Amino acid sequence: MKLLPRLTAEFTGTAMLLAIVVGSGVTGERLANGNEALALLANSLATGFGLFALILVFAPVSGAHFNPLVTLAAWSRRNLAARTALGFAVAQTCGAVAGVMLAHAMFELPLIAAGEKIRTGTGQWLAEATATFGLLLTIFGAMRYGIPAIAGAVGTYIAAAYWFTASTSFANPAVTIARALTATFAGIRPADVGGFILAQLVGALAALLLRRYLWPINCHVLTRPDRESVRE
Repeated sequence: MKLLPRLTAEFTGTAMLLAIVVGSGVTGERLANGNEALALLANSLATGFGLFALILVFAPVSGAHFNPLVTLAAWSRRNLAARTALGFAVAQTCGAVAGVMLAHAMFELPLIAAGEKIRTGTGQWLAEATATFGLLLTIFGAMRYGIPAIAGAVGTYIAAAYWFTASTSFANPAVTIARALTATFAGIRPADVGGFILAQLVGALAALLLRRYLWPINCHVLTRPDRESVRE
């Protein structure tokens, strides 16, 4: 498949994901009347359901990575050419920012606003490494069962990780950058972005190492449209 439709799928899917994350956070916070647990429940369920739908829709086109670390995993297993992987990461990051702006526009908020929520410290960094480690292992383990299984596994894992991680499971550098541009429930202070991304990289590398032991036979991430010659 040509590159442009795949980049468009990654941009659109990531934009919709961030619109879901930020928009459901705004709605949840407004309707919860100060009950943060209820707001988080709304946010986590909407994100999990949304991921399930988005992966089903876009996986046949681009693999539905929506995450530079998933793309990194595909590249590291020689299922994606370097220039394609770079294009995916750029499309994902631009899409994530566009999704935040879309959510803000829907709720009549300033299109860009610096995040204010403090998310730093060893507990937060460990949580991000753990969330990312678990996300990639979930993808690796579910791949053999097909797209619907991947969609369900990823959606339910992320919904659960909102609750069992101290950071509420960003697990995605593009998402982290974009969420620094919102002062809503889903936001993060720009100063805390670097620590989150570094922790996510550590978690991703740990998952890749464990995958080599658990699943030594190469298989694609997520679907065949991403498998191509590295000489491309």
